[in-house]
Amino acid sequence: MNLPYELQIGWRYLRAGRGGRRNAFISFISGVSMVGIALGVAALIIVLSVMNGFQKEVRDAMLSAIAHVEVTRYDGGPAQDWAALAAVAQRDARVTGAAPFVGSQALLARGEDMRGVMVRGVDPALEPTVTPMAQKAPGLSELAPKSWRILVGQELARQLALQAGDSVTLLAPGGNVTPAGLMPRSRTFTVAGIFQAGHYEYDAGLVMMHIDDAALFFRTGGPSGVQLRLADLHQARSVGDALQQQVGPDWRLRDWTRANPTWFAAVQVEKRMMGIILTLIVAVAAFNLVSTLVMVVTDKQSDIAILRTLGATPRSIQGIFVLQGAFAGVIGTAVGVGLGLLVAFNVDVIVPAIEHLLGAKFLPANIYLINRMPSDPQMGDVVPIALVSLTLSLLMTLYPSWRAARVQPAQALRYE
Repeated sequence: MNLPYELQIGWRYLRAGRGGRRNAFISFISGVSMVGIALGVAALIIVLSVMNGFQKEVRDAMLSAIAHVEVTRYDGGPAQDWAALAAVAQRDARVTGAAPFVGSQALLARGEDMRGVMVRGVDPALEPTVTPMAQKAPGLSELAPKSWRILVGQELARQLALQAGDSVTLLAPGGNVTPAGLMPRSRTFTVAGIFQAGHYEYDAGLVMMHIDDAALFFRTGGPSGVQLRLADLHQARSVGDALQQQVGPDWRLRDWTRANPTWFAAVQVEKRMMGIILTLIVAVAAFNLVSTLVMVVTDKQSDIAILRTLGATPRSIQGIFVLQGAFAGVIGTAVGVGLGLLVAFNVDVIVPAIEHLLGAKFLPANIYLINRMPSDPQMGDVVPIALVSLTLSLLMTLYPSWRAARVQPAQALRYE
């Protein structure tokens, strides 16, 4: 197959490494440019994939312990008609489960140790339909009205040295008025089981008990509201807005995106900033193409002059060096995408090996909410990265190729 001579010459200039030290040096600089582009692209893919994985892992762990949508009264009163409210919500085919709950804060004490906790009163029969964690929580079936049993998170149990069957004291907000003054309202509970949500915040600060016990202990007069589970978590906001129109202004609907807006917004901003910073690395590597091509143009002036005398147009000369830079950009980008995806898909193997080698833990669970390095490569990140790299590479060829097109044959061959 006969390829255009611009393509053949551009490829030859890119891989030419023989013919003297100067050619070898130019070829080396060209190789360094391609390696720089490849490393920049790979780093960008790996970092964004890890950030995607981090966000997905934390979100999934969080949503295993909480519902997609919570419905409560604006005045904070009890939801005595929660069953009717749940029936209205479940008319929407996107709602797959509904369960009442009681929510309140309290202090959990064992001996001199005390921890602030979020207490959730649940219906053991309905709770598994709205929180996946409840489906595998040991001891959930043992929660019964006036059994005064609780489930605690794994990290909370570790901090207080708790095991199933141990007794703990729960102190409610407010207190009882007695002749001796205001006394804290407390009660002894038995630990029925220890659950693991996979999210540090809930493993270290969530306590579950039967909804009737919670209503009696916190004196709420009934359920605080209704929790809803959806078939698609990404539709939580639209389902909440639609349900708000049906239930009226007396009810407040809060979906999971509104419950944790600061954290998710921070992750998005961090991802965007990291993308910009690492794109600059790719830009620096692509900028090396300018110096490489300028040296090639200077070295090949006699070749350019001969091509011009043979009938090559300035546009053809310009095309030769654009193609040379494009080849470097395509090769560097392709290698970078391949390397980045290879590492991103094997982070779960590579990172533990490095941690074992260094004897260090990169993600302490009490700081980063999860204890392993996740990765989630997405085409929505990889494709733009590749396109940006190719675009930068092409832009960097414009000046050197323009300079090559301006070479005058007579002047270039004067001293040959």
